[in-house]
Amino acid sequence: MMKTVPDTTGLPAADRTTAWAETAALALVTQRFRSQDPERFGARIRAVELGAVRLSTISYAPLVSCRSARLSRQSDLEFHQLPLITAGRQGVEQAGHQSALRPGEMALYDSSRPFQGWSEAGPRSSCVLLQFPRGLLALPDRVVRQVRGTALRPTGGMELVFRQMLTTLAESQGELTGSDRIRLGTTLVDLAAAVVAGHVEETAALPAQSRRSSLYHEMVGFIVRNLSDPGLRPAAVAEAHCVSPRTVHRVFQAHGTTVGDVIRRERMSRCRRDLADPHGTRPVSAIGARWGFPRASEFTRAFRAATGMTPTEFRALAQNRF
Repeated sequence: MMKTVPDTTGLPAADRTTAWAETAALALVTQRFRSQDPERFGARIRAVELGAVRLSTISYAPLVSCRSARLSRQSDLEFHQLPLITAGRQGVEQAGHQSALRPGEMALYDSSRPFQGWSEAGPRSSCVLLQFPRGLLALPDRVVRQVRGTALRPTGGMELVFRQMLTTLAESQGELTGSDRIRLGTTLVDLAAAVVAGHVEETAALPAQSRRSSLYHEMVGFIVRNLSDPGLRPAAVAEAHCVSPRTVHRVFQAHGTTVGDVIRRERMSRCRRDLADPHGTRPVSAIGARWGFPRASEFTRAFRAATGMTPTEFRALAQNRF
């Protein structure tokens, strides 16, 4: 799914900073940078286009980047950038806000305004970078300007869902159709809007459709984190999100599915993975119990209904392929 754009680590040391500078000049958001140690500099970027949205994984040696007011005027495509730090300590400054970012933290900044970013000396830094047209973020500027250049620190809930989706997509090697790409790009921007609005307690500023989409993904995230609970039901999802069971059903129906279907799908996916593990020694019944089926007979019935075979038959068939 990802395509490698440049990887300077395979170039002679003398050519690395030049290659990275050429790449930076062609980026969506043009910047100037300097390396703290040109002789040892190395960088790598991999990117995927999700409709109008771009998702990149970037790793680099310590550097300082800058987008001046002049660059903003010369090459402004009006993009937002939102990096999720995955390694190293990094920083960003924009609109009078300056933040030091640690792994797991995010920030939002705007290509139309000058900014500066840096990574501290030490081990190689990396991030997952989401870039999207400013007009796609369904929030008024009075909300967005409160967070420009500030750290969006983990608080659980929606931010956890958003971070997991960013990292999962960044690590995925699967192929996507054009419609898949557009849908995923739209979803990521909706989640980004929910994270920003939640950070400044302005969720009411989100359009109704964005609120519903964000609530759906937050509920799915809750389901995935609680698959081992045999009592996982729509009522539990409703209670965790302070809404009525009826609202839960409406949210899932709007996405063409039901709570029960999502629970079954996610449980079966993990059961199949564990059963197919050629190195797995866990008993079949224990695999079922791990994913919310405390009784072996219940697990067998549910697995046969989903796959057409028993868990034992599936395990034998899957492991014989190795």
